[in-house]
Amino acid sequence: MLTSVNLSNRLSKQLTTEIEVFLHTIGDAASRLGYNTYLVGGAVRDLLLGTSTTDIDIVVEGNAITLVKSLPLGHANVKVHPAFGTANLKWNHTSIDLATARSEIYPQPGQLPEVTPSNINRDLFRRDFTINAMAVSLNRINFGELIDPYRGLADLKNRLIRILHEKSFIDDATRIWRAIRYEQRLNFKIEPETLTLLKRDTDMLDTITGDRVRRELELVLRENKPEKVLNRAGELKVLTKITGGLVEKKWLAEKYNEARALGLSDTSLITVYFSLLIYSLNIAELNKLTTYLRFTRPVFQILKNTLELKEQLPVLEVSSLLDSKVYFTLNEYPELAVIANLVATDNSSIKKHIENYLTRLRHIKPRLNGNDLKRLGIPQSPEINKLLHILYVAKLDKKVITKQGETRLVYNWLRERENNKTK
Repeated sequence: MLTSVNLSNRLSKQLTTEIEVFLHTIGDAASRLGYNTYLVGGAVRDLLLGTSTTDIDIVVEGNAITLVKSLPLGHANVKVHPAFGTANLKWNHTSIDLATARSEIYPQPGQLPEVTPSNINRDLFRRDFTINAMAVSLNRINFGELIDPYRGLADLKNRLIRILHEKSFIDDATRIWRAIRYEQRLNFKIEPETLTLLKRDTDMLDTITGDRVRRELELVLRENKPEKVLNRAGELKVLTKITGGLVEKKWLAEKYNEARALGLSDTSLITVYFSLLIYSLNIAELNKLTTYLRFTRPVFQILKNTLELKEQLPVLEVSSLLDSKVYFTLNEYPELAVIANLVATDNSSIKKHIENYLTRLRHIKPRLNGNDLKRLGIPQSPEINKLLHILYVAKLDKKVITKQGETRLVYNWLRERENNKTK
């Protein structure tokens, strides 16, 4: 259905000149082949919301790969996937996905769909929500016209998340997570009938693989305020399908805010978010969760170390603890596990010790190393490791400060060892 809405001006204002020029180019190329092309999905939604977008998806009524091969692509990096009728173009900081218009049939709930070539209306019908089921024509004859067969614009104006048909969550239960994510990101509401169906179909989450659930969780944790999504998922008994219990709302919001304030990289922040989400679990429960979600080995190791370190934290409750004790309590754990426990604990002494470790103690090293000890007469043996440990303790606890002080400590240790041998 064509509407009276034309988004040409928004395309000019909200997209980069490079992308806008490309959209005209591909529309003209498609016309020469007798094809129709459309901008679809999140980009259309964001244009209507007045926000910039770099999520560029194009649907082709025709053969997307034939169309791509007809384009003057210059320096673009092109990948085509003939089996799926899709292609990806990358140049500079731009990435554009093209796909042949298709319809979908789900043979079983939770299975990936069987697809067949189709038209734009059927292609839009296979999408998750009405606000993502709009398109903008890129065709020369009506460039910029909004195509809205499922009243997505009305739902956008009314700030509603609505599925397209009653079996939507049954076909693909990951849409349950996406409904909650969009609701919280956009400050919309899940439309009442859709909410009823979501609650009815929560058990359909058991029909999809843990891999797919983990990917949805990762998308949640990339949101600006993932705790909003997780708390809403808890209210709707969706989060319990993963954690087995509710995460306390206020605690999660406070801890995620504290984690964001640390200035971590996106990847590190997501791992810390995961660590806080599973913080109430024990190792056996984490192992079960990992079997389901299939965390990568490095991520699992950090999550496991986080829970292991949590059990050691009572050692750090003593405010007057020696720096060496703090160092050797924490140093065997990876940085992100230490950071997760820093954020998770509310004990002021523990926080002080962990902050001291992260900002100062872990950077302290003796001036003397293993080679220096050999030159001082220590044979290659377990004694070198023992003496290095003694040097670390002395350095951390300020019993030695200079290299000369460390050397004197070594000579005193050697002298004491010799004296013990002669007794």
